[in-house]
Amino acid sequence: MRIAVGEVSHETNTFCPALTELDEFRAREWAFGQDIVRRHRCVRSYLGGMLAAADRLGIEVAPTFATQATPSGTISRHAYEAILSALFGALRKAGPVDAICLALHGAGVAEDADDLEGDLLGKLRADVGPTVPVVVTLDLHANVTLEMARHATALLTVNCYPHVDAYDRGAEAVELAQRIVNGRARPRMHLTRIPMLVPTTATSLSPLKEVNERCRGWEAKPGIIDCTFVHGFAHTDIPPIAASVIAIADGAAAAAREAAEDVASYAWEARGALLRQTLGPAEAVRQALALEGRPVVINETSDNPGGGAPGDGTHLLRALLEANAPDTCFGFIYDRETAAQAHAAGAGATVRVRLGGKSDRMHGTPIESEAYVVSLTDGRFIRRSPMGRGAQVDLGRMARLRIGAVDVLVSSVREQTLDPEVFLLHGIDVPRCKIVALKSSQHFRAGFEPLAAHILTADSPGLTTLNLASFPYRRVTRPVWPLDADMTYRPA
Repeated sequence: MRIAVGEVSHETNTFCPALTELDEFRAREWAFGQDIVRRHRCVRSYLGGMLAAADRLGIEVAPTFATQATPSGTISRHAYEAILSALFGALRKAGPVDAICLALHGAGVAEDADDLEGDLLGKLRADVGPTVPVVVTLDLHANVTLEMARHATALLTVNCYPHVDAYDRGAEAVELAQRIVNGRARPRMHLTRIPMLVPTTATSLSPLKEVNERCRGWEAKPGIIDCTFVHGFAHTDIPPIAASVIAIADGAAAAAREAAEDVASYAWEARGALLRQTLGPAEAVRQALALEGRPVVINETSDNPGGGAPGDGTHLLRALLEANAPDTCFGFIYDRETAAQAHAAGAGATVRVRLGGKSDRMHGTPIESEAYVVSLTDGRFIRRSPMGRGAQVDLGRMARLRIGAVDVLVSSVREQTLDPEVFLLHGIDVPRCKIVALKSSQHFRAGFEPLAAHILTADSPGLTTLNLASFPYRRVTRPVWPLDADMTYRPA
């Protein structure tokens, strides 16, 4: 058996002012053929899981094309056309295959393509014909559409946030593709879309923990292959955004529909618990200092590069500097200019910095201060977090600056903080700190929750704030909760 594998992944935040161009994909990943195998073998990624399952099952893999970019604004028409050309060119070059397994995101938006994945899968289906099984993995923040479900044989979405199960879903995709080809599975999918915008919420917390348990209950029933509540991606403004449930039954479409509609009803009834009171940066710092134990992790959810935010916001960092408490670190802020300035000055130098706040004023103004250059690195390390373990990370030239009593890490690449390794790289031992501040919404939990005495979330104006009502939605299909708080809904 021969299966083609590939990846196209981008989480698009249409509230970002700039288009995402081709160079942003090339900078993060733009790989063909055996380069994909070298990058993903033994890595806890979707493609890593696909490769491992193929090895275990004795399936020949035809690696085609893989690309991804850090979440950002709408993908330019030119970039999307180049991605399609690269993917379809690589698939044709691969020759005859029995099935195709693709790692897509599900929240991609390009110029002229609000539903990037639905558009891509439609073009793929037209290219390969109606009989070739196409099994797709999706991010939990996919805005799943009927177009995606129409053209894919099966859609398998990760269950966990943080997405620690990407590797497992990749493996399941190949396993299911083999069963389909061998005639041992006949997937029948049902998609129930829910007019609900879900603020970023970990699946280890209520109410999503209980919603996932409801899904697992359905999967324990005979004939149900998969059942997943999909959060959707609320930080974008397009008609298709919504939460959803995807259920897959073996040969019985009615069973898939029953499962999907039951979970959709359950999630809708639990929706009120998704709205949480949040802390401003200054209050989060005050509470952290008052708590017993260490470290106290403060995540700045509103400036999360993993959701399209610029990563150079200064609201939380300014609050930390005003408190000026010992054993405090911030890791990290994206500022290539300041990182280059520190490298030019060298370790041991004192420099006058204008740190962060260079993207816009929503996320805070630059911090102007004297800073001591403690250490300098190339920003490279191997990820140890359960999410993406084994991946090579490259954050560009980095610096550890000390401003007052606070250690601040500065990167040259925009990325959210996923792993304590970035602190170790600069000589900071997280468990010994009182406050560890970082930019992430939930993914940081995979690496930091085992170490943290407490976790506090700081929210402020930003492109990934939990305050969804602050976004100027104009295109989203209405009514939708919580923007229309009094609306009614019945799954159908």
